[in-house]
Formats: sequence, C-alpha cells, structure tokens
Amino acid sequence: QVQLVESGGGLVQAGGSLRLSCAASGGSPYAMGWFRQAPGKEREFVSAVGWSESMTYYADSVKGRFTISRVNAKSTVNLQMNNLKPEDTAVYYCAAGSVVPTNPVGVRYWGQGTQVTVSS
Repeated sequence: QVQLVESGGGLVQAGGSLRLSCAASGGSPYAMGWFRQAPGKEREFVSAVGWSESMTYYADSVKGRFTISRVNAKSTVNLQMNNLKPEDTAVYYCAAGSVVPTNPVGVRYWGQGTQVTVSS
C-alpha cells in the first residue's frame, strides 16, 4: 500500500514561488502528479510525470510557470511553482498510480492535501 505525504504549501504573494513535495512510502509508483481543488470547484489536473521525466504533462493554466520532477530514486515528486497568481489558490493533492494521473477518476493513491494561498 503506497502512502503519500505532501509538504511545502503556504501563503505567498502574487508573483512569488513555492515548491511542493510529495514523498511516497511503501513503493515507488510508476507515475505521480498533482491536482488542485479550489472552494466550490471540482478537483482539476495540474501536472504529472511518468517513470521517465521525458513524460511530463501540464495543464494549460500552469505551463511555463510550474515544473514537475521526480527525485530520491523516483519516490518523491516535486512541483516548483513560479510566478504564482491568486487563481492558483487551492488545496493541492498529490496523486500516484500505475497510469499517469491526468484525470482524478481512477487515481489509485491520494495524499492528504496541502493548502496554497496566493494573495494579490
């Protein structure tokens, strides 16, 4: 059973940066990624990476600002978030499984979530 633990959320001003990390225990999933959910909205895809970092995916809203990477023998996934905007405010969830997680339906493992708040 894979468990995911996120860290790195917080409060930042618009234009600032944050880095989220998600450490997997109990195994190294084939693919890992991030989703986010703002109040009153559905959970949405942010970014994902397969076993190889040549397989990276981004939502259009974060392309050019966010970078995903896998470290620590692929057991940890980082999300570097630059030039943050107020609309990036949400709870960010780590996801993992045997397929690249670009849709919340079918994600096998979820983290507990970490709050990111961007002030204007």
